[in-house]
Amino acid sequence: MKKFLAAVLAFAMVVCLFAGCSSGNSNEGAGRIKIGSIGPITGGAAIYGNAVKNAMEIAVEEVNAKGGIQFELNFQDDAHDAETSVNAYGILMDWGMQMLLGPVTSTPAAAVAAEAEADGVFMLTPSASSIKVIEGNTHVFQMCFSDPNQGLASADYMADNGIGKAIAVIYKSDDPYSVGIYEKFSGEAAVKGLNIVYTGSFEEANKTEFSSQLTAAKQANADLLFLPIYCESIAPLMTQAASMGYDVDYFGVDGMDGILEVEGFDPSLAEGAYLLTPFSADAQDEKTVNFVKAYKEKYNEVPNQFAADAYDCVYAVYEACNNAGITADMSAQDVCAALADQFASGKFVFSGITGNNMTWDSTGAVSKSPMAVVIKDGKYVLAG
Repeated sequence: MKKFLAAVLAFAMVVCLFAGCSSGNSNEGAGRIKIGSIGPITGGAAIYGNAVKNAMEIAVEEVNAKGGIQFELNFQDDAHDAETSVNAYGILMDWGMQMLLGPVTSTPAAAVAAEAEADGVFMLTPSASSIKVIEGNTHVFQMCFSDPNQGLASADYMADNGIGKAIAVIYKSDDPYSVGIYEKFSGEAAVKGLNIVYTGSFEEANKTEFSSQLTAAKQANADLLFLPIYCESIAPLMTQAASMGYDVDYFGVDGMDGILEVEGFDPSLAEGAYLLTPFSADAQDEKTVNFVKAYKEKYNEVPNQFAADAYDCVYAVYEACNNAGITADMSAQDVCAALADQFASGKFVFSGITGNNMTWDSTGAVSKSPMAVVIKDGKYVLAG
């Protein structure tokens, strides 16, 4: 009998090992709400995806340390590719995802939004700002301000502050993010009487070669380049402008955030550049100071606005989950219904590090205002 019991116990121990049992936590992840996220942690847009991933990890750790509602994060790489992003979404659904905080960039996010809408999965993207992401979807929301808002705000800021006597615009014509900002900027620039002397475009195949556009802008005597594009293109553009002796000022939007961290780029070339962002790492409010401190300690770098929006995403759904009484045993569809009711109704008000008293409307767009920062001495500082 003793031999039989010993054999049973030995068999149970083997089963336990293969099942992933561990002392003190026999089912890690049980009782936790499963959050999926998708973004580029490899490839040319990896600056954005890694910032989002890093910040979400910090926020989830902080939330779980509070007790109460617990989160489990699963972040998948999409290399800024729509098809890869949809495949990553499928992986997360197989894992048991109950809500999606992502994807990070607009083209992949628009593709994934269609899947999430069909499956009844709540989606809150930290940084995919194209209106194509939320258009026609009932439970897809943005933490970032939308492309039209960035275009309008950029033109208004230039006009109000007398920036740019002769403006050239260079945008990416096959990117809905870039096109959306450009179109609204162009319309508002006409209303505000801004002097646009040249408009040039490029496509994915030529996203690092700008000699023709820069030559045309220089010949048009443009003293300011408006760049509604990502920093993977802004870095080579600035480098090429310097090599041809083109002394010009720059104005970007949230896609310029991260330019100082682009590998191989000389940060001095971005000195004096303006960009619109919902976040400035040098802000002195308590939430920002604590976040920047935690991010620096863990990753040894200053967080950008992509990180800040991602951090706010986690805390926004944390507060909304508490408000709605969401628990870990609920289906993704029930979680979606409860969260969508919170966000779309306008009754949910959230204050984070990227804005105070934020609300969302039934379209999924967030109501908050961008701020202007300028790159000074290799740092982002609030513009005066």
